[in-house]
Amino acid sequence: MDGEVGIRKAYEYILKGDYEQAVRWFEAAILADPGNADYYYKCSITCARSGKWAKALAYAEEAVLLDEHSNVYQLHLHTVQSKQLIIEASLIIEEASGELEEPVRLLQEALRLDPLSEDAYLLLGAIYGEAGFDELAVKNFTMVLGLNPQHTEAIDRLAYYEGKRRT
Repeated sequence: MDGEVGIRKAYEYILKGDYEQAVRWFEAAILADPGNADYYYKCSITCARSGKWAKALAYAEEAVLLDEHSNVYQLHLHTVQSKQLIIEASLIIEEASGELEEPVRLLQEALRLDPLSEDAYLLLGAIYGEAGFDELAVKNFTMVLGLNPQHTEAIDRLAYYEGKRRT
């Protein structure tokens, strides 16, 4: 099979909303042309859209290995790495260990990789707010709203902290 046939089939399934089949076709295209960085990149995007972050990371890394000069592949890899760090920080927080240093470090690294990550700013704001660092919480929720003025959770959290300031 020609890799381009696999890519066309993958996009057909994306249009149908069937990301599982789309990934299978991207993987078939990769098997047909394993040196094509763009196939790995496209597969990674589809894996990310369907929440398969480990797979998205593996394909993004391979795309960068095959074409290390592509800014697009580098940016995508950083975005996926950032999401992985956010997930890791969330899991640490859910363990309710009370330890905030590691999640904060992970989120700061996530923001270094992807300075436009609403999720990282939101979680960082929540951590700071819970720890009593209201100003840092406000700063991070404000960053979320700078990226997405309609973000309802950030709007609500910011309103809460601004209300605390007035009392």
